[in-house]
Amino acid sequence: MAVGCASPASGPDAPLEDAVAEEAPVDPTTIRPFEIAVPDAVLEDLRARLARTRLPDQLEGADWDYGTELDYLTEFITYWRDEFDWREQERRLNEFDQFKTVIDDLDIHFIHQRSPEPDAVPLIITHGWPGSIAEFTKIIGPLTDPVAHGGDAEDAFHVVAPSMPGYGFSDKPRSPGFGPEQIAEVNAALMARLGYERYGIQGGDWGSIVSSRHAFNHPEQAIGLHLNMLVGGPPPGGDPTDGVPPEELERSQARRSFYTTAESGYSQIQGTKPQTLGYALNDSPAGQAAWIVEKFRAWCDCNGDPESIFTRDEMLTNITIYWVTQTATSSARLYYESSRAPTSGPMGRIEVPTGAAIFPYELFITPRKWAEASYNITHWTEMPRGGHFAAMEQPELFVEDLRSFFRPLRSGES
Repeated sequence: MAVGCASPASGPDAPLEDAVAEEAPVDPTTIRPFEIAVPDAVLEDLRARLARTRLPDQLEGADWDYGTELDYLTEFITYWRDEFDWREQERRLNEFDQFKTVIDDLDIHFIHQRSPEPDAVPLIITHGWPGSIAEFTKIIGPLTDPVAHGGDAEDAFHVVAPSMPGYGFSDKPRSPGFGPEQIAEVNAALMARLGYERYGIQGGDWGSIVSSRHAFNHPEQAIGLHLNMLVGGPPPGGDPTDGVPPEELERSQARRSFYTTAESGYSQIQGTKPQTLGYALNDSPAGQAAWIVEKFRAWCDCNGDPESIFTRDEMLTNITIYWVTQTATSSARLYYESSRAPTSGPMGRIEVPTGAAIFPYELFITPRKWAEASYNITHWTEMPRGGHFAAMEQPELFVEDLRSFFRPLRSGES
């Protein structure tokens, strides 16, 4: 079995690679079992770097107004260094069936958890930034084995959850121009290689953009598209407010204003100078933690207390994946490819049946009338609570909405 680790002699800064030597050339289309196994040297280097952290000053009474708060981060990275047990989190991640295969000259990592139910519907779920496959650990069990989690066998899915290229344990794109459409094509090729001719598609954050493109480019494969961050503007021509309930318009404007005035700085940096940012994040685990934990706090429905929603271990598992795979820079480049070097063709209205889960603390909330101009909306759920990291924040609501959306679409699908 291939393991996600580097040769011990290669040191802590070497990229994670398969450590098993191949005796003969292997067909790149082979689907190979994969197990996460971070070398001890990488973890020892992480602890040493955390112990040498040089923290900045902070203005008196600044709290989180200027970014990640000093006292919180100090305690957070001390816990990371002294108490966080990566091996336990690694063990939990390895409870899922993981694989790798080469697509478009990139070694793609993915979870492929098949359901015990013979009539389960295949479903590909795509994460975004600053997420990873760790976001889905609470939902894979209920989706694949609903009976074991108090549900009905008829709601079962075979779940495929890839690490996007440049993220986690997947290869990093090596040349410019690898944007959302290219990732969508990787996902489509992955599902075809797994033998799935018809399947559901789900995504949030960048996964929403990728999944929308996937459904648009391959409607004959998609039985349904489910999004937990549906981004869309008003239809062209006419009055954009026409037919939009005032409360929906106000909510959309309020969320967009929150993002633009308080939350878009990271996107501007990653969309213009990802390489410059990468030198800092790839060298400093404290910097990497500060960059991501601030987003957990700001983007979840937690009233400023992320640990009321997530455990430290949950946040640090996600952050540690970025650190040990050295993907701070490669993940940030997706913003550049999308905004500065767009490589996607024009996309019209998506006719695939589309379900939208509207979490009240999502970064962008599109009025339904606007969404209907771009998507064939057949399912719309106004969630009572939750934010950007829906599968982690509100797994029960997330799972039930997926089940409800796909129930009428299952007939005759396999």
